[in-house]
Amino acid sequence: MPIGTCIVAHASERAGHIVHLLDLMFTRNALYDVKSAVVGFKPDVVGFSIRNIDNVDMRDPVFFLDDLQSLVNAIRTRTIAPIILGGAALGVMTEQILRLVPGTIAVVGDGEIVFPLLLDQISRDGTCIDIPGVAYIENGAFYQNTCAAPELSASCPVPDYQRWLDIAAYRSQLATVPIQTKTGCQYHCVYCTYPRIEGSTCRLKDPGSIADAVAQLAAAGLRDIEFVDSVFNAPLEHAMEVCAALARVKHEARLQCLELNPREFDDALVTAMERAGFVGMGITVESASDRVLLGLRKGFTSREVHHTAEVVMRHRIPCAWMFLFGGPGETPKTVRETLQFAGKYIRPTDVAFFNTGIRIYPGTELESIARKQGVLSRLPEEMLTPLFYVSPDVDAGWIERELKESMGSHMNFIAIDSLSLPFLPTINRIGSQFGLHPPLWRHTRIIRRVLRFAGMDV
Repeated sequence: MPIGTCIVAHASERAGHIVHLLDLMFTRNALYDVKSAVVGFKPDVVGFSIRNIDNVDMRDPVFFLDDLQSLVNAIRTRTIAPIILGGAALGVMTEQILRLVPGTIAVVGDGEIVFPLLLDQISRDGTCIDIPGVAYIENGAFYQNTCAAPELSASCPVPDYQRWLDIAAYRSQLATVPIQTKTGCQYHCVYCTYPRIEGSTCRLKDPGSIADAVAQLAAAGLRDIEFVDSVFNAPLEHAMEVCAALARVKHEARLQCLELNPREFDDALVTAMERAGFVGMGITVESASDRVLLGLRKGFTSREVHHTAEVVMRHRIPCAWMFLFGGPGETPKTVRETLQFAGKYIRPTDVAFFNTGIRIYPGTELESIARKQGVLSRLPEEMLTPLFYVSPDVDAGWIERELKESMGSHMNFIAIDSLSLPFLPTINRIGSQFGLHPPLWRHTRIIRRVLRFAGMDV
């Protein structure tokens, strides 16, 4: 569910504006729906929330922003209203996206603050380029107004999802309800864009308000809730306080979080998560090789990865492990080191997700590494279309063959491209009808065996 979009819609409505939110997640004809919404609502301003630029799948890359161009063009045939772009994608490549869709304006600050201010300014005098946190192209030059980090409320923002979205459609796909306990990320992974999107300083939400938000959602029937922080357990003290607050509230929610870091992971944390009501967790380790972890600047070592596995084994929460092949320093030896770790230390009832190739974004350390190694020559303004890094010391095809061989003997291993299989929504829907609850990945072994019995090579 699109948390950012709903928060901005809620903030704009509270600021006195009349808001219509068109969610295109389940549309069969986006162009028709957008045209109909513009004709029926007659907006003074049109906003687009853009989360992802592409699907970050090196084997089958899909560029999403061609759809944005066609939608913007369709709107312009029916209204002269200003078109404002926002969302995580704009924090990653602001200028490139603005040049892709000329005549638009971007919100690059905190949307729930900047967008209502922008609407107020437009309603007063029609201007929209002198607000802090706004970016635009004028006379061919790119401008971005600086925006000091505002004092956001410490209260956990929970929009009325049922007010803005088709909840039944999301539930049929076993979707979770997103909540953030903080914004910002203190880590320095070479490929990551989170510090550019949310900042490198954590802005924490009050643990009590987080627990109240969970109870409020669960009472409304939205019991499957996911914490979508960049890293849930950093800082660790805050995560422990959140878990303690949740344990004190009889919320009856099923909680999960797929972004845990081995650096701040121990028995006390997992015990607190169990008491808080977690039914699923994910560990983002990327690799079990010190050489690769150092190259990725993960901030932890293989010793901590092994310690994390030992902790997981002592607890009952199902766990998803996230691995990323091809980072700086990756070799055939390090690939096998990671696969051997996964085969030996990950419980058969848990799941290991593997992806190969790292999306290169301009301004990241990975871009500098790729240029120094001679594997990247494209200019920053040309990097909007998907471009991936794989260590020059290993062949991507060889990695895929090694992974496929390991998947053959480990039914709880899954390649990340399986998440885009066309029949996955049907599996989700069937699971929902049989009363299954997220996370569906708990059933990876069973699903893979059934699909293989049906003749599918997955």
